[in-house]
Amino acid sequence: MGELDGRTALVTGGNSGIGLGVVRRFVAEGAHVIVTGRNPDRLEAVKAELGDAVTTVRGDVSSLDDLDAVFDVIAQRGTGLDVLFANAGGGEFAALEDVTWKHFTEIFEANVGGTVFTVQKALPLLNPGASIVLTGSNIDVKGAPSFSVYAASKAAIRSFTRSWAAELVGRGVRVNAIAPGPIATPGLSGLAAEPEQAEALLGGLAAGVPMKRLGTPDEVADAVLYLASPRSSYVTGAELYVDGGASQI
Repeated sequence: MGELDGRTALVTGGNSGIGLGVVRRFVAEGAHVIVTGRNPDRLEAVKAELGDAVTTVRGDVSSLDDLDAVFDVIAQRGTGLDVLFANAGGGEFAALEDVTWKHFTEIFEANVGGTVFTVQKALPLLNPGASIVLTGSNIDVKGAPSFSVYAASKAAIRSFTRSWAAELVGRGVRVNAIAPGPIATPGLSGLAAEPEQAEALLGGLAAGVPMKRLGTPDEVADAVLYLASPRSSYVTGAELYVDGGASQI
């Protein structure tokens, strides 16, 4: 038996990177997973790989209409939600003097607004004992040149984790966060403008980790599964760092 047998999960931003790693792990543990993302081709690839174990819905978490469409699909299934992994988001480098209103609003709309309204719209569908896991970042306790807006958005996620855990504990719903460090994903490589810059970026990030390597989506998925499953039944309001010790040592 899998740890999520018979459960229904939603993974936003589940068509690549950390999100896709979690989708695969949830399916392997017996869950039916609703997978959202902005790229229809990638969603088709997820469906082709995982078949009837997933339901794919194209959607952008910064669009309230898209979120309504996602939750309409979940409501029509009639099983409610046992696990919500609010993962969609992203960021770009910008030094303080180069930050524009567009840069700021795009990051906050996706990372902060998208998380707020994903969780809000999920509330009526959450089953007793449901688990919410938010994707933060270890950068929420670190300083990173030219990454301040992204870091601030992830600090907001940490704050939401505590507040929502307190707010929902009476419903038996747990809220926790993961805080990944540098993880080998297309999104991380995509922070660099050119392939040779990406190689330098990834090498520099790995050198800054005590374990001297990047993490993998599978390693993050292990942590998310723990927080999503009954094994973490006495854990709420917590932030679990998956960063090779980068924020702790």
